[in-house]
Amino acid sequence: MARVASEPPLSLAAAFTCLVTGSSPGRSAADVASLISRGVRGLAPGEDREARRRSPSEDGVDATCLALTLVDRITWGVTSRSLSPAAAVYCTEVLEVLLQELQLMAHVTQLFQTEDLIVSHLAAKTASACVFYQLLQPDGVCPVWQQQCVQVFCSSAPGPALDASLWSLTEVLKQLLKGAHADVLMRLLAALDFSLNALCSRFLPEEEPERPEEPEDLDLSDRRWATSCCLLLELLEVLTASGLSCCGDAVLLQSQRATHLRAAPLLAAVSRSPRYFVKRRALLLLKRAVLQTAGEDWALGGGRSRSLLHADTQALARAVLTAVADDWLQSVQVESASYFGGTGRDGGDGGQKPDGVVLRAVSLLLLKSVELHVQSAGAAGVGGATEALEYLQRLWGFLRRCSVQLTERTHRCCWVSLLLADQDDDMLQAAGALFSIFLHHRRRCGLEDAAALEAACASGCNPHCLFLLLLQSVSFDHSILLDFLISSETCFLEYLVRYLKYLRADRRGFAAACGRVGRMDGHASGAADPPAVPVCATAASPVGSVRAGFPLVEYDSSDPSDAEDMEVSPEGASACESGGLGGPLMPVGQQQSEPPVSEHESTLDRRREGPSLQSEPAACSASACSASAQPGDVSARALRCMSELRAVVTRLQAKKLFPYNPSCLLKLLAEVERCCELTS
Repeated sequence: MARVASEPPLSLAAAFTCLVTGSSPGRSAADVASLISRGVRGLAPGEDREARRRSPSEDGVDATCLALTLVDRITWGVTSRSLSPAAAVYCTEVLEVLLQELQLMAHVTQLFQTEDLIVSHLAAKTASACVFYQLLQPDGVCPVWQQQCVQVFCSSAPGPALDASLWSLTEVLKQLLKGAHADVLMRLLAALDFSLNALCSRFLPEEEPERPEEPEDLDLSDRRWATSCCLLLELLEVLTASGLSCCGDAVLLQSQRATHLRAAPLLAAVSRSPRYFVKRRALLLLKRAVLQTAGEDWALGGGRSRSLLHADTQALARAVLTAVADDWLQSVQVESASYFGGTGRDGGDGGQKPDGVVLRAVSLLLLKSVELHVQSAGAAGVGGATEALEYLQRLWGFLRRCSVQLTERTHRCCWVSLLLADQDDDMLQAAGALFSIFLHHRRRCGLEDAAALEAACASGCNPHCLFLLLLQSVSFDHSILLDFLISSETCFLEYLVRYLKYLRADRRGFAAACGRVGRMDGHASGAADPPAVPVCATAASPVGSVRAGFPLVEYDSSDPSDAEDMEVSPEGASACESGGLGGPLMPVGQQQSEPPVSEHESTLDRRREGPSLQSEPAACSASACSASAQPGDVSARALRCMSELRAVVTRLQAKKLFPYNPSCLLKLLAEVERCCELTS
């Protein structure tokens, strides 16, 4: 009687290859799930854990890593629905066997505490994928993972188990935010709220704890604390972002308000942490919290549906100003900027450049806090206005101490554009905050316009100077202002409307600022910073060099609108409400000499080819005009820029290509243009 050859055992590597390529391993889902489960535990086929304990080897670690990676790939394939129907059914069955029958999550969460950081991270990554998959199921929950997080957050010291749990929860919350699963997210946070608050209390105590002296383990303890602290700070940003994404009537949990309520301990961490990267990360968290931009780097869905509680933002601002009044700025450490070649580079001043990220974070944190302070009822009276300017003087003192480049410019209104010119959103946030501070000071002190502007220049918050320096930083190129207007990354519309209303009532102050900026530009034309560089070359501006060659719309080649096309677009939401484009923008028209191509192809070609394919007026509108202008022509350049902006917005509105109704803006631009022409 012939013997039937037994089927060769399936290896984990073969199963991995089959499943990631979408083919079938030729085994039942239960067999593949059992193989993966043994791999997660570091066991080869036919081997038991006792044998592995007696004879450990690298093969077990490799099997664990391979199995964890395979589970992660299977889970995300099922969740994202990127698999073929047959593969999706098979992988779903494998996953269900792993999670329900083989209790995979119990083995995965045990790996959180391993000292092998690669295994620990892969376990956290795999757990996050599985938890996200389970949460999207009806009444889905992962009790093993949830219990692990609660236990670790309440009691564990800094180390691999805490780090893996923090990373895993952060990743799950990010995925829920990106997918706009607000109900699931709130249900999960409600279960973890108490343990998260306990964790914050341990890492961010209201008072500095007395740490036991352990010289032999002090360095290891500090490194582990710093790593866990940075992971907690990242989690706090996600929690803050979740508060911004919740429905307006939802009651925020304590953990979602933790960044604002624990602002004082976060500021203390900036001062006391022995690790610079912890200081830096805490500053960035506070900056994003006060600007309500937490999560913007990675949030892809949903968007903002609310502002955080007014009381919370006021509490954060008070904590910042209290710390600044107690000389907190003196304790802020600013190291040299880091580059690929090290921490410094040769500069015109022969020294190292300071860390601009930290300087910008401190500046915006304080400016926005002062703005919130002057907008509150507690800042009424002359004392409140004087106090606001005192905070500005403290900020300028901090920047002077940290940056030689800034001290070379005596006009303090230049410092914002020097520091923030390559960060559009930050620059506009700072300009808006300084504008609010200026208006508050003028209103409370009752100064005449000329005296108020002189005091504002001394404090670096003259709105005319700041606006002109903003235009100068973009080479007076109205196409860049158009990009700002239709971009969801900045709230330029709000700032521009506020400023134009003020300019309409203070034309003389505008003229004086034009002369001041023009003289400053003429005196400092040989310096190395952006306002000092002649604006004749587009590349002289860090913003203009990027944007001027790639405008979002080719409007200079637009034909004049026909009479029948001059219908006003239907009334729509304001720009701040719309938050971005209503649809893809197409070129308004084509040059008659160009071959007939589709509008989509034309836009893509121009953006690929850059300035060389732009029409002649677009290439010379800013750079050529600025090249021939003298310092005294700042007013003419600014007015021409605003006039060109008004013209292009009018044409786009007539063609129904502008994403919102700009009627109010166009009216203001026209009024300002007429008023300034009469004054000149």
